[in-house]
Amino acid sequence: MHQKWDGIDEFVAVATAGSFANAAARLGASTSQVSRAVIRLEERLDTQLFYRTTRKVALTDTGRALVERFRELIRQRDEALDLITDVGEPQGELRITCSTALGSRFVAPIVARMAKQFPRLSVNLELSNRIVDLVAEGFDLAIRTGNLADSGLIATRIASRRLYLCASPDYLKPAGRPQTIEDLANFECLRGTASTWHFQMDGVSRTVRPNGRWRCNSGDAVLEAALLGLGICQLPEFYVLPQIANGALEPLLEAFRPRDEPIWAVYPQRRHLLPKVQHLISILRVELGAALGQ
Repeated sequence: MHQKWDGIDEFVAVATAGSFANAAARLGASTSQVSRAVIRLEERLDTQLFYRTTRKVALTDTGRALVERFRELIRQRDEALDLITDVGEPQGELRITCSTALGSRFVAPIVARMAKQFPRLSVNLELSNRIVDLVAEGFDLAIRTGNLADSGLIATRIASRRLYLCASPDYLKPAGRPQTIEDLANFECLRGTASTWHFQMDGVSRTVRPNGRWRCNSGDAVLEAALLGLGICQLPEFYVLPQIANGALEPLLEAFRPRDEPIWAVYPQRRHLLPKVQHLISILRVELGAALGQ
C-alpha cells in the first residue's frame, strides 16, 4: 500500500508549489527526497509528469490530467484517516471559500488563529464573490450570506449582518431625502455586487432593483463613492457604522430596514463529521458574531 502512494503527495506538492525546492519545504523533506519520489512515480506510471529545466518545472499533458485526480485522492485519504485517528484534533487540509470583504476582514483572522492552534492543520482560504461549486472544486466549507438556494448542501447559521441604507450630507443637501421605498427611483443609487436592495414594510420583505450611473463589485469602493457624495448606497453594517457614527454618512428609510441577513456555513454532507469542519463551525459561531458586534 505504501508503494502505491509513494510519490503522489510529492507530485501534488511540486505541482502546487511550482518547484521541487518549494515542495520539499512544504513537506519537511529534502529536495532530493522529493525528486526521487516523483521519479519513482514516473517510472511506475511509465510516463513523464514534469518538464524539468534549470529554471522551472512545468506539468506535462499527463501531469495536468492527473494532478486534480491525485489532489482528490489525497483529500479522501486524509478525511478517512481523520475519522479514525486523533478524532478530537483538526488536521489535514481545510479548504474554505468566502466573499472577499467578509473573508479578509473577519474570517481570515479567525481561521489564522485556528491554524496556529492546530499545527497539523493546513488552510487554503479562497476569497471570491463567485458562487463556488463545493463538491466539484473540493472545498470543505463555504461562508455565505442571505437566502440560500436548495443545493443539497448542509447549512448552519453562524452569525448575521445588518444592512444600512445611507448617503453623505453632501449628497442629501441638494438631492433631498427619500421618504418611501418608491422614492429611490428618483435618486442616484450606488450599486455593488447585489442586483437588488432589501427592505421590510408592514412585516413583508420588499426588494428594489436600484438604478444609477455608478457600479462596482467592491463594497469598499461603493463606500468611497457614497462618502464622495455620488449617491445612496445599501451596505452591511461593518462598512458604514463608523461613518454613520462620525456623521460622514446618514442612515435613510430606517422604518423600512430589512431583517438582519443570516450568515451561513455551508458544506457537503460527507464532510460534516470531520473534526476540522466541526471545529471551524464552532469557532465561527462564537467569534464571527463577536467580531461583527453581535
